[in-house]
Amino acid sequence: MKISYNWLKTYIDTTISLEEISATLTSTGLEVEGVEQIGGAKKYLDTVVVGKVLSAVPHPNADKLKVTKIDLGDGKETQIVCGAPNVAEGQNVPVATVGTILPSTEGEFKIKKAKIRGEESFGMICSEVELGIGTDHSGILVLSDDLKPGTPTSQLFGNDEIDHEIEIGLTPNRADAMSHFGVARDLYAALKTRNIDATFKNYDVSNYPTSDFGKNPISIEVKDTEAAPRYAGVYLKNIKVKESPDWLKNRLKVIGLSPINNVVDITNYILHDLGQPLHAFDADKIEGNKVIVQKLAEGTKFTTLDGVERELKGHELMICDENKPMCIAGVFGGQYSGVSDATTNIFLEAAYFEPVTIRKGAKTHALNTDASFRFERGIDPNTTVDALKKAVLMLVEIADAEIASNIEDVYPNPIQNFNVKLRLKKVIELLGVEIAEDKIKAILENLEIKILSENDGVLDLEVPAYRVDVQRDVDLIEDILRIYGYDNIEIPSKFSFSYIPNQKVSPDKIEDFIARQLTSFGFNEAMNNSLTKREYQEIFFYPEGESVAMLNPLSADLAVMRRTLLNGLLENVAFNVNRRNTDVKLFEFGKIYRKFNEVYEEKKCLGIVLSGNFNNESWTGNIRKASFSDLKGLVKQIFVRLNIHVTDELAAKDDNFLDGIEFISGNKSLGKLGIISKNLAKALGVNQDTFFAQLDWDTIVKLANKNDLKYKEISKFPGSRRDLALLLDSTVKYEDLYKATKEVKSNLLKGVNLFDVYEGDKLPAGKKSYALSFVIQDENKTLSDQEIDQLMNKLIKLYQDKFSAELR
Repeated sequence: MKISYNWLKTYIDTTISLEEISATLTSTGLEVEGVEQIGGAKKYLDTVVVGKVLSAVPHPNADKLKVTKIDLGDGKETQIVCGAPNVAEGQNVPVATVGTILPSTEGEFKIKKAKIRGEESFGMICSEVELGIGTDHSGILVLSDDLKPGTPTSQLFGNDEIDHEIEIGLTPNRADAMSHFGVARDLYAALKTRNIDATFKNYDVSNYPTSDFGKNPISIEVKDTEAAPRYAGVYLKNIKVKESPDWLKNRLKVIGLSPINNVVDITNYILHDLGQPLHAFDADKIEGNKVIVQKLAEGTKFTTLDGVERELKGHELMICDENKPMCIAGVFGGQYSGVSDATTNIFLEAAYFEPVTIRKGAKTHALNTDASFRFERGIDPNTTVDALKKAVLMLVEIADAEIASNIEDVYPNPIQNFNVKLRLKKVIELLGVEIAEDKIKAILENLEIKILSENDGVLDLEVPAYRVDVQRDVDLIEDILRIYGYDNIEIPSKFSFSYIPNQKVSPDKIEDFIARQLTSFGFNEAMNNSLTKREYQEIFFYPEGESVAMLNPLSADLAVMRRTLLNGLLENVAFNVNRRNTDVKLFEFGKIYRKFNEVYEEKKCLGIVLSGNFNNESWTGNIRKASFSDLKGLVKQIFVRLNIHVTDELAAKDDNFLDGIEFISGNKSLGKLGIISKNLAKALGVNQDTFFAQLDWDTIVKLANKNDLKYKEISKFPGSRRDLALLLDSTVKYEDLYKATKEVKSNLLKGVNLFDVYEGDKLPAGKKSYALSFVIQDENKTLSDQEIDQLMNKLIKLYQDKFSAELR
């Protein structure tokens, strides 16, 4: 959101600098993202003159450039190469000739003779930005046709007021700050709390005439009072639609708006001044002299101001006359009821519309306007009539309007302020810092929050209706903190605490040390959006109807909740590979969602993706490509770290895997791991082997907290390793051998591992070779060769009997 510094100062007076104001706004949550000076360019304009474009032909060597001939009033034709898309023959334009000095973001620059793609250029045709008089840089500034070539532009732009455009990164919850008045109100609360001299000047409509202007000739009927809790209107006659005065145009230009005419400019001014959208209808186009606020049947056709015919869905709130719709309420006006140069009488509306209704209407028709931006977040329902009065006073002054009716205000069920209870001790408990009670009360009062009563450390508060983001005590505490100032909270020099043993480990702590473990292996943490593309339902083979879809998606890329962490991590791999970072190690903690039998489910998972080389190029070792075994080893290290015993490894049933396994502990699935199918990887732009594991983090945390971690002394007696090379049928899996090995009941067998697989023409058809290693150890003594051989013979006999294995 853009605000004007000079405009802001009409509401607040303080001696602190713009830089200090920006810092204060940022500290209160209204983050200032940039400040840009506007105006102050009059000293440059004496040497910029009006030029008449005699011709504008395409540049012979550049598609986007034109070669123009300009009359500068000196009896000659001056050639200038111009890249603006709107330059055309017959225009009057501002021209900076050779030697002219113009302002820039880096200071000043001088116009020089140049040769552009082989064509000489003796100056520059300027835009508003290049002249330092505005923010529009979409094309050159086109001047009035009646100007004489050679006229200094300083005569045209006499108002040389210096202003600053302040860009605020407004969060969606701060509907109260979507205006200059709202920002000033918040700034004043912060300055007063921090004992900085400041005066707040409220808007004043006390000079609105008290005369009885009679009944409005346009009657108002609100059929849907839930969608339109408040609707007000006034009739004005004998209006002269014309150009706005300079001060008004300059105010709008600073915040990036283009002036249109005095009526429209005033409605835009009030919107950005008080945060109250207004709409002006040509009263003579309202059929039946009646305004009806209602919803129309689905399929009704309506042509909006941009000339597009739209089909209504039935949930849009419409402003209609007796025969037709005139406006999508709070969103966009209609083509046939707006103000034109021929308008003499207007019906001016101000309203409070229910936010959800406006949001649905705006999103359905992809119409995001300044008005809908405010209505759908919740404006102040109590400024409706005041904003209307202020606009009327401006129309009387600027458009010679005559007030022809009283203001009719349809407000059957006034919106009340909120009542919230706040326990003062909770402020300290939640913030972890002592703020004096009188300071807390002062902050609340500065925020216009009334203290109705206090009983045993509990405040009963009345929160203004415009603070739609303050509904709970924690919202109040957040407000107290931001006005008090995050920077004012001191960091203690030491922390004191008492250690209390807890059998259960915090899920956050478990997540933290597994994250640290993965980063120690060279992984980086990713954070992807929980919303994803609808098309992924087919690409990732999701069952039909199990995806959780958004009712009003912001875009096609954010239409459904993700079913797996794989799609986001694969997008991350593609992003890295496309930027020549082909060795990717990423992990992500996040939730996945589905709808099963009309019940919504969500669970937290850990996703790990591995692609490219496992280790970096180094003089200490050779590059090695990442493998299935690498990721399996990492996952098993997680289970070991959390003391979770894997009781089984099954073949993973997952269409997204070329091959994979599922880890089982008891009767619970811990997650799956595998190599991503080439078709799936290619569909997301990945053309290299990629390995992925998704672990059920909720289950893992429960199991981690059920197992008591036990420590034992490392055995003093060494273990022994024995290897076997087995010739087996090609249908036998290592999983089968592993399970069979467990059937040998022996405390001496500490580990078994598959370290080599061979299939080739040197083996009989249908055969393969597995090389297995075994770790054998007695923790109480050194084993003899005879004891080790006895165990190995049992294993050999087992493999021979069960799998017809032969020793190689």
